[in-house]
Amino acid sequence: MKNLSLFCLLLICFGFESCKKNETKKTVEATEALTEKPISTECYKALYEKDTLDLTINTLKNGEISGTMEMQILNMPKKVGEIVGEFRGDTLFASYTFTQGANKEITFKNPMAFLKRGKELILGNGKIENYMGASYFVKGEPIDFERVKYKFTTVDCVDN
Repeated sequence: MKNLSLFCLLLICFGFESCKKNETKKTVEATEALTEKPISTECYKALYEKDTLDLTINTLKNGEISGTMEMQILNMPKKVGEIVGEFRGDTLFASYTFTQGANKEITFKNPMAFLKRGKELILGNGKIENYMGASYFVKGEPIDFERVKYKFTTVDCVDN
């Protein structure tokens, strides 16, 4: 019985170790994607009443998108963060990871969808659900690109 318990404990340890190696590999791949040189960069700005959103999109060799977005919305703390995603047809599905205001300790993550029409990107509205701490668009629910606040137009990129 003692040998069986020891064997099970050893098996569990090997299982955890293999999970850890897989996690490390994913972390390395994510870091490589962030440091990869983009093949193109586009900058956008959206204005709605007194709200201003600035978006920079980098297209990588593998077709993935990375970039930054700043959201200055009236009577709310400024949101600054990174956007990562990919185009599926004419729609960019992305994840926006950001900090809000002066608090740099807490990060938030929201799904976003942008419809590309000519040189314009339209930020869609969709029903979002949370599952195990992560937010997702509800599967099967349409994303509205008609009744929206934010329509991004291309602007010249400015280095800060």
